Amino acid sequence: MNPSTSPDAGSETHASGLLPREFLQYANPRRFFALALGLSWLFWTPIALLGLEPFSMPGIVLFALGGLGPAAAEFVLILREADSVYVQDYRQRVLDYRRIGLRWGLVVLLFFPVVNGIALGLVVLDGGSLPAFETATDLLADPITILPYAGFILLFGPLPEELGWRGYALDGLQVRWNALAASLILGTLWAAWHLPLFFMTGSFQAELGLFTPQSPYYTGTIVVSSILYTWIYNNTNRSTLSAILFHFMTNFSGELMGLGDRARLFQFGLITLAAVLVVLAWGPGTLTGAPRTRSTLLPGS
Repeated sequence: MNPSTSPDAGSETHASGLLPREFLQYANPRRFFALALGLSWLFWTPIALLGLEPFSMPGIVLFALGGLGPAAAEFVLILREADSVYVQDYRQRVLDYRRIGLRWGLVVLLFFPVVNGIALGLVVLDGGSLPAFETATDLLADPITILPYAGFILLFGPLPEELGWRGYALDGLQVRWNALAASLILGTLWAAWHLPLFFMTGSFQAELGLFTPQSPYYTGTIVVSSILYTWIYNNTNRSTLSAILFHFMTNFSGELMGLGDRARLFQFGLITLAAVLVVLAWGPGTLTGAPRTRSTLLPGS
């Protein structure tokens, strides 16, 4: 391996705000997406075909294994194709909370609760009513259940997904395309990854319906929010942890607030507006305000 591509040897380049392109070239997004979707769909398809319940035995076992597809894909590819310096970089991006910082930490933790709150406010202004907040009420009535509930949400989505989507695939995509294009490609494939869930009785996606008016803005929210994930990731020194926490707050706040169809429509509009503003303010090249050049990319913190 060329020493100049290691994080330590390239620290001068990194300190100036950019990482060498060669350092990120090991990531192979095509193989990753083939593995991630293939592994997940391998376990999820029998649930749909056999009419199993995804949240009761034995369906929950297959459901959980399918959810590990993105994490399993990145694990296999990193072990096969990356040497120790990449493994160390990957581990640091997951564990090092200092990459995020206070300002971006507030963005990660508050963005979706604020957006969801505004969406509910718009529902009321539009003549609708607030939801019953049943989940939040139940958790507050028995606070000891809050931590296990949060842990369940973290393990069934944000953690295994983001170890793959942003932890592995995003770097490889940004080597080949600018940050905006990489986000849209990742978001489209991330949305496609959810397809089998629409055929599982009892899943949120099945209740939503694949060919309903609500389905397009559910899918659109996934695609458009990928821009915001990249924005945060690139501005937190490629912090996978920031993506995990952002994903967690997306799911957790949504569950607590119990968004209905109209609220999710307003949520989609607000997220799209935020993504447009991010692209205009930070630029499509890196979503950080720094230029994207032929030899370097991905600004650091």
